[in-house]
Amino acid sequence: MTVIALGLNHKSASVELRERLAFTPDNLPDALKTVQKEAGCDEAVILSTCNRTEIYCFGDVAEPEKVIKWLADFHQLNPADLQQHLYIHRDVDATRHLMRVASGLDSMVIGEPQILGQVKQAYQQAKSVGTIKTYFERMFQQSFSVAKKVRTETDISVNAVSVAFAAVTLAKQVFGQFTDKRVLLVGAGETIELVAKHVYEQGAKDITVANRTLSRAEAVAEQFSAKTCTLSQISEKIMEADVVISSTASTLPIIGKGMIENVLKKRKHRPMFLVDLAVPRDIESQVADLDDAYLYTVDDLQDIVANNMQARSAAAEDAEIIINDKAFIFDDWLSSLDSVDLIKDYRDQSISVKDELLERALNQLQSGNDAEQVLKELANKLTNRLIHAPTSALKDAAEKQNNEELAIIKTVLGIQ
Repeated sequence: MTVIALGLNHKSASVELRERLAFTPDNLPDALKTVQKEAGCDEAVILSTCNRTEIYCFGDVAEPEKVIKWLADFHQLNPADLQQHLYIHRDVDATRHLMRVASGLDSMVIGEPQILGQVKQAYQQAKSVGTIKTYFERMFQQSFSVAKKVRTETDISVNAVSVAFAAVTLAKQVFGQFTDKRVLLVGAGETIELVAKHVYEQGAKDITVANRTLSRAEAVAEQFSAKTCTLSQISEKIMEADVVISSTASTLPIIGKGMIENVLKKRKHRPMFLVDLAVPRDIESQVADLDDAYLYTVDDLQDIVANNMQARSAAAEDAEIIINDKAFIFDDWLSSLDSVDLIKDYRDQSISVKDELLERALNQLQSGNDAEQVLKELANKLTNRLIHAPTSALKDAAEKQNNEELAIIKTVLGIQ
């Protein structure tokens, strides 16, 4: 029995190729059924995200070449065009790879948590189609357990590694919590949308999105039950804001020192936390000179991100140790399955011989043959059939003077 993990990711293939090999929720059920049929897989799981497409196969005749041909045919591509972009892992390496993926060690951003949810979704989709049985059930459940262990026993996901998350993490360090804080987000691009997601997940209930185009602000705001305003209304809305995070494409500062100075007086110097993620700057640098105004720029956050990436890399080394241990333990279990199957095959073969000879003896008795003679013939034939293979193995080992093999056969046969 063999398990194969075959695919490509952000490190091995361009975004254009990854897009062409992506699976959609609509075509995934058919993909799972056809790869199981055409690639010799007893079990199959397909993981398809923006950064990777991977096919996991398990079976007696699972072969990478068949999986590659199926993948190319399914997406109407030439198999030769895929070869240089694909990686292939077998058995314990395939198990280790899945555990690394689920734990976020193979992600573009080390330790990112979204991939575990995507692996779980791939598992559920395969299970609903019926392409998961005993082996992958245990393999994927074990991978989920390992991912949880990695996150709880290492610092792999503790530190912020995007400027958006770093900004929110820094604000949380200043204020402790967001539940009673007012947040003003200036801009409505991808960065601010990600910031909005993070502050919302941290419990912020009072969020306002300000943008030059109100419709774009509304598109971001509706995802997080936030309010909106135009840039011209910032001077009013900022009065109540405890946290201000800005990222626009403006060529001139939107928030000046005079505005914040006036705001702080009216707030009776309640502290304000401001983060400027824009280049050029949205917030005048002189704001940092004001008491009770805590201003951080994108450069400040990049330093935090760089330090945290180093910390995650160190944590990844601890995670690799956990994964290696668990992968080898799981490989031992897979090997034990081969033993179970071998024992079953041996028993089935012996029972088949017994049934065949017994049926012949019963027929002879019904035909009136002498019972004693029938029993003697049954005993002789059964003995000869059962000892034929061991006797041949003994003769072969003796002729080759292979004492080690002879000793093993004697032990197996119980010969003193």
